[in-house]
This record gives sequence, C-alpha cells and structure tokens, in this order.
Amino acid sequence: MIQNPIAWPNGARCAAAITFDIDADSLIHIARPSDGFNRLYPISMGRYGPTVAIPRILDTYRRLGLTQTFFMPAWCMERYPETVEAILAAGHEIGHHSYLHEDPTSQSDAEQAYWFDRATAVHRRLTGQAPRGYRAPVYNLTQGVVDRLIAQGFLYDSTMMADDIPYLVHANGGELVELPTHWGCDDWPPFAHYAEIDYMMPVRAPSEGLRAFFEEFEAQYEAGGFWMPILHPFLTGRLARWRQFERWLEPIVAKGDVWFAPLETIARHVLAERERGQPVRVETLPYFERPVHLGR
Repeated sequence: MIQNPIAWPNGARCAAAITFDIDADSLIHIARPSDGFNRLYPISMGRYGPTVAIPRILDTYRRLGLTQTFFMPAWCMERYPETVEAILAAGHEIGHHSYLHEDPTSQSDAEQAYWFDRATAVHRRLTGQAPRGYRAPVYNLTQGVVDRLIAQGFLYDSTMMADDIPYLVHANGGELVELPTHWGCDDWPPFAHYAEIDYMMPVRAPSEGLRAFFEEFEAQYEAGGFWMPILHPFLTGRLARWRQFERWLEPIVAKGDVWFAPLETIARHVLAERERGQPVRVETLPYFERPVHLGR
C-alpha cells in the first residue's frame, strides 16, 4: 500500500525508469589516485561499460521504443564522447553524476563547488544544455549539494531514500523533485566484486541476482508506484545479465500499462500533478543542523 499515490499518464499502472550510472574507469582513479592509472584489470572492467555494454543497452531500448536516463561523471563524458553522442542521438537523458565520481562528503564547500561546476560545464559543452537532474556518487548527498542544486535550477535529485515514490524536497527557500533510490534496486550488492574499492560481494548468477529487481517491480506494479533500478553497464550490461534482463523486460513493455520515461519527464509530471492540486509528499531539509550525540 502507498499512502500518497501519484496518478500516472494515460492510466498507467505504475511508472518506471531504468537508470544506468556509467562510471566506467573513473572508480579506480578516484579510489587509487597514486597508482590507479597502472591497474589494467579494473580500468578494462570499467571500459567495458561505455564501449561494449552501452551499445547493447541502447540497441535494446531502440527495439523496445524506450527513452531512459543515464548518469555519467563528467570525466567519463570527456573520455568517451562517442558514448555521449550515441545516448543523445537516441533521445535519452544524461544526468549530473560528479566530475570523477568524487565523494561530496570528503570535500570542503569550496572543493564541492569547484568540481560540481566543472562537471556542469562539461555537460553544457557536450550536450548543449545544463543537466536537469543529479545523482550523488555512492549516494553521499550533502546539504551543501542540495542547496547548490536548488540555486542552479536543477529539476530533480535521484539520491535519497525517504519514500517508495517521487516526493518534493524543500530546502532554503527552494525545492527539488526527489526520485528516490534504494540499495534493494542497485546492482552493486548482487554483482560487484571489486577489491580495489573494498567491495567484494559474492557474485550471483544472473537469474538470482536480478530476481530482487523483478520482485521490487511486482510490488510497485501492484501498488501503483515507481520502479527505478540503479544499474551499472559494466555489471548488469554484461552479456548473460543483460540477456536475462532483456527477456524479462520484453513482455512488461509489450503489456503497455507501465509508463517508462526519462527521469526528467517523470519529475515534470510530478510537478504538474502538484499544480493540479494532487497531494505530493514533502520532506523539509536540513534534517539536522549539528551533530547528534548521546544525551542531547
């Protein structure tokens, strides 16, 4: 049961967005800044995403008539411009995902501002417009980043986890649409095996690892909610996993009662529903103004 349901276009049963974070080989460079450049296995593993998996994924979307959202660190956009061009040529959205997958919680306000703005400049140069949405690396969103998103006119964030469906975030006189994530719909737990960044999960068979995503969809479909997997091309875009995902996806799309759309489109729909007087839940930030300690 969802207490604050949103009506989806054309009577759709639920909304869905299959999002991919194209981190490529940024991860090894940010995790191992002194010698990551010489670690060829993780570099090659990351490169698999934009060079092999993304063409495969885009072909599936073309065949099924889907337009979706990709998040991409700006350094990766500069390194793989042909990937950016292919995504844009197919009509998909590219969201802001930092510059080199740096963690905002490890930066000063000045560092945050510099790298955030540098990434935005890359988006403008390579896509012709500012990004409309943001997802923080490893979900490490800070109040400073939220304030920056609002100040710079971003439409939505897709990092926080306070609801099953989209909601509004009010902070410092502005607002964002929040398109919530959750680790239960992220492919790192079932598939990531990456010693260099201290993330060593037991790699599961495609059918087992992806089952959690499909069960999450069933619950959202039944409740009239919002289903958004957070995937990575070098993980779920590999041949056997994507084959499993694609075969599951085909009858869902063919049924025609699930609204698949880019996150920007979903966020604008949420705002339109609010303008029509429909209830959309609001979270007010900041949650806290200072550290919380025992006894206070």
